[in-house]
Amino acid sequence: MKVSIVGSGYVGTTVAACLADLGHEVVNVDVDEDVVVAINDGSAPIHEPGLDERIADHAGSRLRATTDYGAVRETDVTFLALPTPSNEDGSIDTAAVEAGARSLGEALAEKESDHLVVVKSTVIPGTTEEVVAPTVSEASGEAVGEGFDVATNPEFLRMGSAVADFLDPDKIVFGTDDGRGLDRLRAVFDPLLEQADATVFETGIREAETIKYANNAFLASKVSLINEIGNVCKEYGVDTYEVAAALGLDHRISERFLRSGLGWGGSCFPKDVDALIAAAHDAGYDPELLEAAVSVNDRQPERLLELLDRHVDVAGQQVGVLGLAFKPGTDDVRGSRAIPVVEGLRERGADVVAYDPVAVENLREKLPGIGYVDSAADALEGAVAAVVVTDWDEFTALDEEFDLMADPVVVDGRRVVQRREGITYEGLTW
Repeated sequence: MKVSIVGSGYVGTTVAACLADLGHEVVNVDVDEDVVVAINDGSAPIHEPGLDERIADHAGSRLRATTDYGAVRETDVTFLALPTPSNEDGSIDTAAVEAGARSLGEALAEKESDHLVVVKSTVIPGTTEEVVAPTVSEASGEAVGEGFDVATNPEFLRMGSAVADFLDPDKIVFGTDDGRGLDRLRAVFDPLLEQADATVFETGIREAETIKYANNAFLASKVSLINEIGNVCKEYGVDTYEVAAALGLDHRISERFLRSGLGWGGSCFPKDVDALIAAAHDAGYDPELLEAAVSVNDRQPERLLELLDRHVDVAGQQVGVLGLAFKPGTDDVRGSRAIPVVEGLRERGADVVAYDPVAVENLREKLPGIGYVDSAADALEGAVAAVVVTDWDEFTALDEEFDLMADPVVVDGRRVVQRREGITYEGLTW
């Protein structure tokens, strides 16, 4: 099929490259000329394992990028994969989605055959029907169900494993209110379903919009719950990871997302949980459990710093921060637990020296005035303390590097450092 994708962030670019890999002819539409040039040159505009080689393989053949919305007229389906950032009150800002829908509608005004518009962006229930569809209709001069149809297809991609998640999904959700749109969505995903053992869940548009929020809210709450349990375990000298291992054997719970530590961050969990809370308040409901999950998560960085305070006064002293990305496998620092940790260290007067394998440049602008180095050893050398924020694999192999410290106090927020003699070690929740 011929598919267009509006937006070239980590979702849009990943979906475009993977659909091209499945044999579709794909065009990415984006307003950023640098991103368009990168894709057409065969380079990924974001750091994501498995993405570079797929773009390099298909750029110039089954995959191209452009700033011209007119390219959508050559396709059968358009996915809107545009950002929906948070407003100050936690609600989502749909400005980018509305602008994309308007430009898409203007382009479709000159198309003779029917078209399917699929909302891939994470939007609150009702957005597709009340915002996207009317905007496309007004700009195109066509009524929904006549010149075009609308559908939702939420994404469940994790940064650091987005390509693998797309090609081997647990589930694929189709949100439609008509058979024609459903048939076309099935045709897009048929090549994937031939090679992946995934459940296709067909539902209404509003239900599909809600599923993404429910998915992330549940997982975020699960992380906060194990962290709360871990905080209690810490007070009693109990190994939380032993407790979690037993919990994970219960098929009703499972072992996934039971690693206690600094909590969740990134571009999805914080934004989506906040948006669901804001939507609930708008509807007149007080979502106490979701608010508690956020509260627990927000406290974890300060708990780490309080543990550090028990061992050393960092004022005027060097502290090494290991890990800046919100999770391993990505250079994304949005919602990273490193940000409140670094801010807390600076409030204590520490001289912060930080290292991350790939995310340094993305945080340098957000947190100027601290030292950024090229290795974990450089961050540790001469430090009176170190904090582990991101569980990169290379940190599990650190050993003699801790001997470079002036005073080897290590507060591990991710349980990746091995306890040994010569290190004063504190786990966050164990």
